Amino acid sequence: MSVSDPIADMLTKVRNAAMARHDKVEVSASRIKLEIVKILKTEGYIRNFKKVEEGDKEIIRIFLRYDDANMSVIHGVKKISTPGRRVYSGYKKLPRVYNGCGTVIVSTSLGVTTGKKAAEQMVGGELICTVW
Repeated sequence: MSVSDPIADMLTKVRNAAMARHDKVEVSASRIKLEIVKILKTEGYIRNFKKVEEGDKEIIRIFLRYDDANMSVIHGVKKISTPGRRVYSGYKKLPRVYNGCGTVIVSTSLGVTTGKKAAEQMVGGELICTVW
């Protein structure tokens, strides 16, 4: 079965695994997915990740993070751009997620980065998703 939006599929798998309190989740690998997972690790939403080759395909194994009360650190994930509706923003109008408590992930000409770093570098781009 082919997936029309692989990034949304990855985010849904992470969201569902976090709600079900799984220790890890596996998604198919691509360059942009790997960059998004690196941002999730840097921002503290996941414990770690590992790129693994299983047979002829590559997967990303994502280890989820939980707090002391065994609640997921990821409270929500929302995809902004879709294949049918791309959403772009300049660096001055990048959205804030929960008044700065969340993160917006942006695909810029300098690569995939967070909204804060894109604003610091004065570059806009396509809004991929928000995580809080």
